[in-house]
Amino acid sequence: MAIYDYIKGKERIEEILDNELKVIEQDEVPKDSSFTFSNGYYSWVSAIFVDIRDSSKLFADGDKEKVSKVIRSFTSEVIEILRGDDNLREIGIRGDCVYAIFTTPTEKDILEVANKTFYINTYMKMLNKLLCDRSLPKIKVGIGMSTDKELVIKAGRKDVGINSKVWIGKAVTRASNFSSLGNKKGNSPLVYSSCSYSNFVEKLQERNEDKDVKGWFKYHSDEGDGAYYTANIVKTDFNNWIKEWMKD
Repeated sequence: MAIYDYIKGKERIEEILDNELKVIEQDEVPKDSSFTFSNGYYSWVSAIFVDIRDSSKLFADGDKEKVSKVIRSFTSEVIEILRGDDNLREIGIRGDCVYAIFTTPTEKDILEVANKTFYINTYMKMLNKLLCDRSLPKIKVGIGMSTDKELVIKAGRKDVGINSKVWIGKAVTRASNFSSLGNKKGNSPLVYSSCSYSNFVEKLQERNEDKDVKGWFKYHSDEGDGAYYTANIVKTDFNNWIKEWMKD
């Protein structure tokens, strides 16, 4: 029978509550080694969540091998797209969703995170072609991105090695919520918070001087998580390669 030492538990909680917490406000979230149980950082972050639509229907499929192949192929390359960045601070899988959180102190950094969403959106076209070629079910995803200042703390159980960063603010929560809007109710797959959009759209325009970049996005009024923008942007060279049957 499991036994919980509540007397020791009370002592631990009192230590946490009575300990002074130093909150450091700076533009960049530091590496994990800078976090302790007595500090926290208030910094600019951007989060991406990639959520499979109608995953419950896919998971209910009786062919477990087929489902496993679809999910593994989805998660594998989405993680590969997200992970290659010095600004990455956390990456993982939550159920049917792949997510990543980046420190983004500059507009250029925010644009680079948005660029990852363009790659993921294009990758889904490649993945669905490969799935179709093998008579496996195609999947749709919603890709949400949000940017904001967040309080980041180290939390968990001190001295036993069970701990993780906790992101307290709007960026991570809204990215998760926005991903549930992509490819749903007529929306395009890409969904951006107003803060993300306003911080990368001008620089995206600079990279596409001959294009009407703002025309790529559709504005949506606040539905509970703030106003947002949807789009269906792809990486041109990548997308053309897919269209040409992915020939070398």
